[in-house]
Amino acid sequence: MNAPGLSDLPTAYLDYLATQRRAAVLTLENYRRDLQRLEQLAAGRPLLELDPHDIRRFVARLHGEGLSGRSIARVLSCWRGLFRWLVRQRGLAANPVDGIRAPKSPQRLPRALSPDQAQALLDPPAEGALEVRDLAMFELFYSSGLRLAELAALEVGGGLDPAEGMITVTGKRGKTRTVPVGAQAWGALQAWATVRAGIAGADQPALFVTRTGDRMSPGAIRDRLARRARAVGLGVHVHPHMLRHSFASHVLQSSGDLRAVQEMLGHASIRSTQVYTHLDFQHLAKVYDAAHPRARK
Repeated sequence: MNAPGLSDLPTAYLDYLATQRRAAVLTLENYRRDLQRLEQLAAGRPLLELDPHDIRRFVARLHGEGLSGRSIARVLSCWRGLFRWLVRQRGLAANPVDGIRAPKSPQRLPRALSPDQAQALLDPPAEGALEVRDLAMFELFYSSGLRLAELAALEVGGGLDPAEGMITVTGKRGKTRTVPVGAQAWGALQAWATVRAGIAGADQPALFVTRTGDRMSPGAIRDRLARRARAVGLGVHVHPHMLRHSFASHVLQSSGDLRAVQEMLGHASIRSTQVYTHLDFQHLAKVYDAAHPRARK
């Protein structure tokens, strides 16, 4: 394999990846670029002489140049593989990249729909039995902030309480929580209950089923949501987590009650809710100035 700009050892390593590990072409190109970066940072020093202090210095340099934590982690993975190979093939005493981690990247916030986009997604009436089912699922997602696995696991008569207007679900680590269900979602669920009776068998416990009466899988639910977004011309890819995030964002924007949103999302820590919802910090500052007795002049 031709790797221009690289010395003998990285070139031999790329040849090994290509011939012995059958690495993909794109993978080899990415590795070649990351190995070129290593040699540039080494500034002429032999790779076999590099130590952990050098690698830490290189990581700090990359971070200072604006490379994200995720990108640095990928670079380190490449370098770690090279030095692991050098330990086996060239007798290097130790891998200088072992134990070195990339800086943490800020957690990516999932996108949320605007209230108008949510209305555009859910307002068009259902046409046919499957769309009646889909609308019930998506209304419930947006109404109650359920996780995809929680919705897929729902069963007839299990957790839904029409009298109280609530639903109880089992989330992560087996923790149950009860959240409200809005009027629009209840209406959609009632419409689906009527249609479901003609599709699902008497012994099928799943609330949401396919056209053949089997339980809807998480993947099928995800696909139907993306299909609905395309059908109504929303112009963005919509997935279940986006509806959960939209629920949290819109409730928080209207109420400002972070603790209540935490409970409805099923977060064990308020910190998770703070990260999960894209807070308007200017609005929070105004709330603080208006509410805190020591903030007033």
